[in-house]
Amino acid sequence: MIRNPWRHNEPLDRAELARLLPAAADPRLATDRQDLLEEYLMNEIHQSDHAPAAPPARRPLRRAALFATPVAATAALAVVVSVGGSPGASTVAAPELVKAPVVQIEEGSTAQLASTVREIAAAATARTTPQPGPGQYIYIKSRVSFMSTRHNVDTGESTTWVQPLHDREVWKSPDGTKGWLDEPGYQDKGGITLDNKEPRKQNTYNWLAAQPTDPDALLKSVYATVSGDRDHDQQAFREIGSVIREQLVPSALTASLYEAAGKIPGVVVVEHAQDASGRDGIALARLDPWTGERSEWIFDRVTHQYLGSRGVQVREFGGVKPGTVVERTSIVTRAIVDAKDQRPGAGQATV
Repeated sequence: MIRNPWRHNEPLDRAELARLLPAAADPRLATDRQDLLEEYLMNEIHQSDHAPAAPPARRPLRRAALFATPVAATAALAVVVSVGGSPGASTVAAPELVKAPVVQIEEGSTAQLASTVREIAAAATARTTPQPGPGQYIYIKSRVSFMSTRHNVDTGESTTWVQPLHDREVWKSPDGTKGWLDEPGYQDKGGITLDNKEPRKQNTYNWLAAQPTDPDALLKSVYATVSGDRDHDQQAFREIGSVIREQLVPSALTASLYEAAGKIPGVVVVEHAQDASGRDGIALARLDPWTGERSEWIFDRVTHQYLGSRGVQVREFGGVKPGTVVERTSIVTRAIVDAKDQRPGAGQATV
């Protein structure tokens, strides 16, 4: 049975009642998924007027939402369990979950933070980023795995499971009005449309390309979006991470984002971290003081190119043991293509 992590100490009568109720999804979302629900809800609102009688199931997307107003955590928890399939939808069964990997926790340090950020930013500046033209799409392929926790109210034992590593491909038009997502086993067979007549401008390549590249100005804009009682520094770190994870960002702005992140209190360097593809690198990381999860952005230790991300539980929370890897991602390919169902061909430039 799945239980809310903050209900461990409830009286016996409530625990007895819980046994009689249907199992609910664990409300603790993966690090980025609390940040994705606002875009998901907005997409649903925009498309509801034209939706067929039996629309296919939709899955929340990992959004690049820098500077967007975040959804309150309580609202996010309320809607995540309501997303479901519809009769007749062309869906496929999700693969069985597997036990989460466990790693030795390496302590982070600020000793090399300034120099590491400089090297990462310099590498980003030197890297050539292609510019999408009219009618073209930004294509990003990644490998991902996210967490689900189950808690047995009878034994008090918790088990942390994760999705098997799987491919995720997304196509985005520069203005954000057109797109496609293909993530086999986790949404409709063949993929789902991301078309939206009124996209959030902050999610689009066009909007990002027009932003100033001063790190202090960027950081000020980031902090202007955070709210609520949750740690504002962690929210700011997560907002920047959501951009670099699944978007094509002009090289000068990418460098400034890394420099801005290095100014956030609590950010450290972790000397060894592996992305979802098993590539070892160096990470910029920050510990969420509420969940005890450390978010890590992993870079190649030689080229300093962004490889992917990892979430590691540093302090036990909700039955998740220290050292548990609760999420993993890795970038496989970033490219510009001419159609939203097209993949980059041999010899085509990739990022």
